[in-house]
Order: sequence, then C-alpha cells, then structure tokens
Amino acid sequence: MEIWGHRGAYSHAPENTLSGFQIAADMGADGVEFDIQLTHDGEIVVIHDETVDRTSDGRGWVKDLTLSELKKLNFNKRGITQPLFMEIPTLAEVFEILKPTRLKMNIEFKTGLVNYDGIEKKAHETAVECGVLERIVWSSFNHYSVQRLKKLAPEAETALLCSGGILVTGEQCKKTGASALHPDISQFLRYPELVEDCHTSGTKVRVWTINRLDEYLYARSAGVDAVFTNTIDLSWKKAVNMV
Repeated sequence: MEIWGHRGAYSHAPENTLSGFQIAADMGADGVEFDIQLTHDGEIVVIHDETVDRTSDGRGWVKDLTLSELKKLNFNKRGITQPLFMEIPTLAEVFEILKPTRLKMNIEFKTGLVNYDGIEKKAHETAVECGVLERIVWSSFNHYSVQRLKKLAPEAETALLCSGGILVTGEQCKKTGASALHPDISQFLRYPELVEDCHTSGTKVRVWTINRLDEYLYARSAGVDAVFTNTIDLSWKKAVNMV
C-alpha cells in the first residue's frame, strides 16, 4: 500500500508549498496530492482554499488576484519553519521540483465552488511541457472536470473524489473512464466493501485522509491501494515490519 503526502508534507511544512513537496520526497513518500486553481490573469497556482485568508497573510479570492499579487503574500503564515517567507507555487514550479524525484502526483481540480474555465486544458498542457504527464492522476469532486480532462487526454489516469453522503461505486468510475476512486476515511470505514467493489471493476482505491496507525493498518488489511496522509512518517511501516 502506497503512502501519498496530503498537500505535500502537511505535518512538517506549510501545505501546498515547494518546501512541503521537497520534504515529502525526502521522507520517502510514494506520491503527493495537491490542488490547483486559476488566478485572475489565468495562471495555474497550487492552493487548496478558494481564498488566501487561511493559509497566507493576505485576504481575497484566488480568482480575483493576479499571480504577481499572490506572489507577494507569505504562505508560511505561522512562521514556524524555514524559510520564513514562502510564495504560492505555480503548477510549473511544482513540476520543476518534483520532476527529479520518483513521486507520483495527484492533482485535484478545485472546480466545485468556482468554475475555472479552461483549467483542465491549461493543466494538461503544462504537464506535457514539463514532461511529467505519465506520473499524474487527475481528480476532482466536480466529476465534469475529470470528464473534460479525459476527453482532452483519453490515456490520462483519472480519479473521482467522494465524501459525505454521496457514494460513488467502482462501476460508476468505470463508466466515466476513471481508473480510481478517492473516498474519504468516513466513507471507507462505513463501507469497507467499497474496496472489493472497486477492485472487481478494475478500479483502484486511495483513501483520504488517514493519520492514525490503526486506520493505516485497517486500510492495508482491506486491500486499499494507497492512502493520503498528513503524517508521512515511515515509522508506520517499520511498526508493522513493512520496510
């Protein structure tokens, strides 16, 4: 079972920062998950929230700010790690730092609240230009985004995100051409049979966000393909003699 860093190395560096992605690679993660949105001037940036309020020292919606304006904000808001000032990264900058590593990438289109017109095409073109396309899984809660990407690149690996009361099955993934399902931990715990259902249809299962050893062991015993975690610490593997 693979370990993928949630938004980089969440417990060791500010989320969705170049430092966090480098730490995830250094710690031996199998992959990283991160989120993308469009700036006011149409640049792709890596950030989870639709606003910068929580993660930076600024305020405002990503869609209303230019890349230049965003680059002036400090995304190491708490200042507890070095460097004390961290810029918001562009998608190309993340690709540049991850390309020399072996890490896989799960890129989530944050198109559930804001309709970023053309983000799927821009992201795909950037991945092609940077030469990392074969290491990417494209996902979203907005399944139309996933389908738009799939139309652009039929060979691309895609995944459907689901949480709360909306359950997605392996058969639904198969119908949309998605090769994986990414349910949240609560759905997985309520419906562990989801793993077998997905595997029967040839669909992988990656669960988010698992941060405790007991959850990790349960996911492993259930045959989950990968987990997204805030704590990449490989002592989890050592604890069960997996290294």
